[in-house]
Amino acid sequence: MTAAPKRQPDRTRQILLDCAFEEIRRSGFRAASLDAILERSGVTKGALYHHFDSKTALGHAVVEEILRPWMDSRWQAVLDAEDLIEAAIQFCRELPQQGMDELLTQGCPFNNLFNEMAAADAGFGDRLQAILDAWRAGIAASLRRGQRNGSVRKDVEPVAAAAFLVSAIEGSMGLARARQSRAFFEAALQGMIGYLQSLRP
Repeated sequence: MTAAPKRQPDRTRQILLDCAFEEIRRSGFRAASLDAILERSGVTKGALYHHFDSKTALGHAVVEEILRPWMDSRWQAVLDAEDLIEAAIQFCRELPQQGMDELLTQGCPFNNLFNEMAAADAGFGDRLQAILDAWRAGIAASLRRGQRNGSVRKDVEPVAAAAFLVSAIEGSMGLARARQSRAFFEAALQGMIGYLQSLRP
């Protein structure tokens, strides 16, 4: 049985969210232009305010409905792998081939928005922190699973290792963007691969 097509209001809302995500990634939330979002989406201002009563409400919805699934799509397969270390190493090896030019010009959308808005607006801060907490908790849980199946050293502290891995990947992305340096990012990834390998028994 095929899924029912989206109703027009639902489709309009999704288009607005997608276009807002791209505008926020390109310009940041504060500089994001509602006029640019409307022009790209082909949606009227009245329709936008029918779905979102403010630019901030639109931004909050982007975090919940676009950014969170975007983060999950990038990391969930790694977190679900039986051997987290091998899956994470493979991810690090493949990452430079996956939209590297976009990374250097636009950066990681989660990293960008967290640095810009987490401390500036409680609605953004709570939503972004929840994504970060879930990501870190997922890594810690995968490390504990690895300790049980023998693929991770027993003396590794999962919560601390998870915090370090999240900080390393996001920090290296931010610095690579600031320096516009592919070489820097690739060197950082090699360092992460070395750290991951050190977690093996």
